Formats: sequence, C-alpha cells, structure tokens
Amino acid sequence: MTTLDGRILRLDSARAGAAPATWGQRAIWGVVTRLGADAPRYNLRLDLPLEPARPAERVLADLAELLRMHDSLRTRLLPAGADGLKQVVDGSGELPVTVRGCSADEAPEVGAALMEELAGRAFDHAREWPFRVGLVECEGLVHRLVLAASHTAMDLWGEGRMLRDLRLIEAGASAETLLRERPALQPLEAAALQALPSGRRRDEAARRYWCERLAAGPRRIFAERAPADPADPADPDRLFPNALLRSPALAVAVERVAAHLGVSDPAVLLGAAAHRLAVLSGSRDVLFQVVVSNRFTSEAAESVSTMAQEAVFLLTDADKGFEDAVRRTRSVVFGAFRHAGYDKWALDREVARLVERGEAADHSCWWNDTRDPGVGPFDTAPRPRAALRELVERTELSWPTEFLPRANVSVAVDVLTAPGAVELCMTADPAVLTRAGMEEFLRGVERSVVDAAIALGDPEGGDV
Repeated sequence: MTTLDGRILRLDSARAGAAPATWGQRAIWGVVTRLGADAPRYNLRLDLPLEPARPAERVLADLAELLRMHDSLRTRLLPAGADGLKQVVDGSGELPVTVRGCSADEAPEVGAALMEELAGRAFDHAREWPFRVGLVECEGLVHRLVLAASHTAMDLWGEGRMLRDLRLIEAGASAETLLRERPALQPLEAAALQALPSGRRRDEAARRYWCERLAAGPRRIFAERAPADPADPADPDRLFPNALLRSPALAVAVERVAAHLGVSDPAVLLGAAAHRLAVLSGSRDVLFQVVVSNRFTSEAAESVSTMAQEAVFLLTDADKGFEDAVRRTRSVVFGAFRHAGYDKWALDREVARLVERGEAADHSCWWNDTRDPGVGPFDTAPRPRAALRELVERTELSWPTEFLPRANVSVAVDVLTAPGAVELCMTADPAVLTRAGMEEFLRGVERSVVDAAIALGDPEGGDV
C-alpha cells in the first residue's frame, strides 16, 4: 500500500444559508459532544466497492453532485449563546480527499483500514463539513470509495437515502433532476417549519406527552443489581457487553405474526421485547425510549438529514402475554410516535426536574428498529423453505464487543436487517443484567414470535 497525493473535492454555487439548528441536529449534537473521545462510535461508515472501477475525476464529480443535492453533508454547527445552536450551510468549499494506492487484491483490506482512519476521528462540527471521503486506487482507477459521516449530518435512514441517491447520480442523474422528481426536506427548511407557531405547538405537546408518561411509568424496571454479578454500578470503568442474535427464523415468523394480528412487523418485535422485558425484570409496566425516524411526509422521507428522535413508549401490564402486548403496542405506538419531534434540550431540563423530585420513571431502556421498510431480508437472499422448527436451530448468538458505559442506559437493543435474517443487537449494563440475562431476553423475543407463528401452522419442509 502507498499513500498517494491527496485530491480535493470542490463545490461552488450550491444552496447556502444559516438558521437555528433543527430539533434533530440539536439532539444528536448534544450527544456526540458529550461523548468526547467515544464520539467516533457514532460516526456512520460506508466502504463501497466500485464495479467497474472508474477514474477518480468521475468519482469526485459524482460526490460533488451528491453534496449539491443534500445540504446536510455541508452543514456546520456552531454554539450560539447559552442555549443556542446555529446551522450554517456552506454553498461552496473544498473537501480534502484521502487516497491510498495498492494492488486490486489488497483493495478490500486497504479500504477497511482507510475506513477506520476516516471514521475513527471525531468531527469538528464548527469548522469542518460532517463528511469525509477516501479513495482506494489500483493502477490509476478507483476500486473502493470510503465515506465517513458524522451523525449530525444523517441518521441511519438518511444514510440509506444518501447511498441510493449516489447510485442514481453514478448512473447519470443530476441533483436538480432528482430533487425535482422527489423533493427532499433540507435542514434550513425543517428549521423554518419548526419555528412556525404550529411547530412550537408540536414541540410543547410532545414535551407534555413525555412528562406525563414519565410520571406514570415504573420508577425502576430492573433490580438495583443483577444477581451474582460482580459489576459495580458506581464503577465508571465497567464495560457493557454487546450481544448479537442472528435469526433466519425470526425473519420468517415476524411477517406471519404481523399479518395474523393486523399490525406491522416493527410492532410485533417491540411488543415482544416489552413482554420479555416485563417477564425478565418482574416489572409489570415497561418503558422504552424508542428511536423514531420522524419521516412521516414524502419530503421528510427523502431527507438525508438527522431527523430521528426518541419517543416515550409506556406499555402497562406488559407481562400479561405476548399477543396481548403486541396488540396494545400498536395503539400505544400511534400516540408515542406523534410526539417524537421536540426540542431535546428543553425536554431534558423538564425531565431533570422530574428526576430531582423523584417523579420520573426509569427511562434507561432503549429500542431502535433501524430497518428500512423498503429493504427486506429476502431481497438479497433466498427465502428459506425449511420449517420454522428447523430454522430456529440456525440461530446464531455472538458477543462481538464491549462498550464503555453511557449515561442513563441499562439496556439498548437495535433491530437490523441482514441477508436472510433479522438481527437483534443488544448492549446492557452488567450491573443490572448479566450475559445470561441478555441471552434469555434475546432468545425470549425470538421464541415468542416463532412460537406464535408455529401455532398458526408450520408445514414441515414448507415456507411459512
């Protein structure tokens, strides 16, 4: 591998302006700036093979068009007073591009290393664009495109939209044509909407909903300390285990159960998680902070910007049964998701007052269903023909890593789409939940859904 002279991605005459930061920008900026050295963990990463390989000039021209299309990729965030944050969209500028040269056989390894180099550093949100570019060149052509982005520029839904638009641009589309066909809400436009009287009313209603649910929820979900676990809740150096359950059976079963109950498959998994959490913890009522995309209009759905925020999801009597929990999850979600857009800093102050008075529920459990509804597990892998009783034997549980503690997190679960499977990725505080307890939770969620699907009829050797 060799380090080649860097290139420059130049942009001129794009949209520009300044405004107060959006709710989503304020929320995630507050998180990543508090994380300090751990902030790069929130960076988004894409290591993309280019087939066929192409000249660097063409790759950079396509990326310039992408930057022209999505303002969030060239938006800086600057503190403004004690409680303010300003977004500045640059209409022109230069982005340095890191270039590595190697043989074609080495390109995947070099791309992975370059990804770590670009994404492993925190962004200076006041001074640099929240977007980094790397190229892996082999014999004069780019074989891999490496992109790293700050979470202030996009959330996971936005990342998917960005990648789709990049592919369309590579195929010959222009930013102007794509935005005319599918208008995308830009951060400056979102800020203007949030500043309207209707936006302020939405913010106030959401924060009121949050505080009402926190006041009504359980004060503690887990026992203060996990049985037979040596982790000390006061130890700042304790590590949170991370478990990954990969289940082909769950990918098949959740569709069937959702159709039978007349709910979405995200509601099935959230209801199953609420039920298993209630059974495992002994708390009849459970509360999750649920990450919501907040893309409920066509323009918002096309946006690459960070719009996702947390909804407060309180399910009472979650221990009654799986099917009951799923049916009631649907109605609770409607109200929760309607109140998932708000000024996070203002809400944090109100929640802090509730906590200080001892009037706030335990809100340290998090749920994030990251799946794109337009991308399914069987889009890139064949649907299995084995019966669910056989498929469940193919479930894999691994322990990929450990994380440093995060404030107000006892349990965090991500749902992901994988080729031919659904994945549940769980991180937990060992002071409240052991590894055995984590496995019990994950396999319990899978078992609840798979057993319900089998009960509907699981023809041996057939597709369910």
